[in-house]
Amino acid sequence: MDDRSQSSRPPLVLIANDQEWAARSLESILGPNGYAVLRAYTGRQALDYARSALPDAVILDSRMSDLDGADVCRMLRNDPRFGAAVPVFITTSGPADRAQALAAFEAGAWEFFSEPLDGEIILRKLENHVRAKREIDRVRDESLLDQITGLYNMRGLARRAREIAAEAVRHHNPLACVAFSTEYEVGVGDRPAGPDEAALVASHLGAIFRRTGRTSDVIGRLGQSEFAIIAPATEARGARRLVERIQETLEATPLSVDGCPRTLKLRAGYYAVSDFSEAAVDAVEMLLRAATALRSTRTADVGAPGGSSVRAFDEVPARFVQ
Repeated sequence: MDDRSQSSRPPLVLIANDQEWAARSLESILGPNGYAVLRAYTGRQALDYARSALPDAVILDSRMSDLDGADVCRMLRNDPRFGAAVPVFITTSGPADRAQALAAFEAGAWEFFSEPLDGEIILRKLENHVRAKREIDRVRDESLLDQITGLYNMRGLARRAREIAAEAVRHHNPLACVAFSTEYEVGVGDRPAGPDEAALVASHLGAIFRRTGRTSDVIGRLGQSEFAIIAPATEARGARRLVERIQETLEATPLSVDGCPRTLKLRAGYYAVSDFSEAAVDAVEMLLRAATALRSTRTADVGAPGGSSVRAFDEVPARFVQ
C-alpha cells in the first residue's frame, strides 16, 4: 500500500448494492485498508455517481432493484465519460453458474465474485487493479493524446506541427492549419443541454474528424469544444474544402442524446501558406492564428457552404490580433 500512501487522495471505490448488509460488509473491508467508499443503492444511481465522482474502481451487485450489474457495467463501458481503465467488479448474493460469470465478463467486468465472498481476495485484486489504473492515469496525463477523443492534445499537436513543418520546409510545400468549434442546440420542447453532454459531443466530433481527415492530416483537440487539423500540402482553397467536407459529414451524422436531437453548428478559422519555407511564422504560430480566426467568427456570421462560419486569419479584425 506504499504507493497509495503517496497519492494526493485515497482511492475511491463506488459500491452499488441495494442489500445494506452486503454493502456494509464490503465497506468494512475497504475502509480500514485506505479506501474511500461511495455508496449507491440502485443501478441508475450507480451510473450517475460513476460519471460524476470518477471513482478508481466500481463494485456492482449482479441484481439490483432496477438494473442488473452486467447492464450497468455495459452502459459504463460504452460511455466516453467513464474511463476505460477503471476496474469494475461484479458480485452476486448467492451461488453463480458459468453463464452468469460469462455475462459479467462480456459486459466488461474485470472480476466476478460469487458467495461466499472472500474479502482478502477481493482486497488484493482491487489493490492490483487500482495500482494499474493509476499508472495508466499517470501515463495518460503525460501523453500526447486526449483521453476522450483519442486525438492529439495541445502538446501532441505542437510536437506534430513541428515535425510536419520540417518536412514542408524541405520540399517547399504548402501547409494549412484549421481550427474548428461547434455549438449545439436542442429542439423545441426538448430538455436543455446538460454539462455532461460535452464529453459525448467531443467524442462524436472526434469520430467525424477521424473519418473525414486524410491519412496525412494531424487532428487534435484544443479545448472542450475546439479542435484543429494540421493539413500538409494544403493551401487556402484546400482548407476551405476541408471545412465543407466536415460540415457535410456532420450534417449526415446526427447526434442524439437520450432521445433528444442536437443540431451541431460548425465554425472554423484557418491560416494557410503556399510555401512554408518562405513563411514568416512557425507551425505552432499557425495553429494559434487559426484559433484566433476561429474565435473571431463568434462575433459575426461569415457565410460559407453548408451554413458554417469560416474565416481566414487575414480576414480577422485588428481587435482580435494581439
